[in-house]
Order: sequence, then C-alpha cells, then structure tokens
Amino acid sequence: MFRKAAALAGYYSDYSLAPAMGVHRSTISRVRSGSAQPGKAFISGALTVLAPYEFDDLFEVVERD
Repeated sequence: MFRKAAALAGYYSDYSLAPAMGVHRSTISRVRSGSAQPGKAFISGALTVLAPYEFDDLFEVVERD
C-alpha cells in the first residue's frame, strides 16, 4: 500500500519521495525491500507526505519472537 499511496500522491520514484519525507533515498529502498525496519523519521515523514493515509494504511506491524 505504501508504494501505491506514494504514486497517488505524485511520487513515482524514491528520488522524489525521499526529500519530501526527509530521509535518504536508500532508506526508502531498504524499507521497501524489507532489509530495514522503518524508524521514527521514516514513519513521521510518510504520514506527513502521504496524508490522508494513516499508520494502519501504510504499515503492517509484525510481532517478533
């Protein structure tokens, strides 16, 4: 859903989305690929830039063992 929300907001690449969110382009790439967990700055930036989407629309909370 994150990718779709970004495209609907007019952000078609990590290069355009990253500065709007206030994070590095590679951070977006790592979070999307699953090799990194989104931190506070990523989540905050996403919720700001991709409003009116809310946390539950953009992120899935996964329980760890």
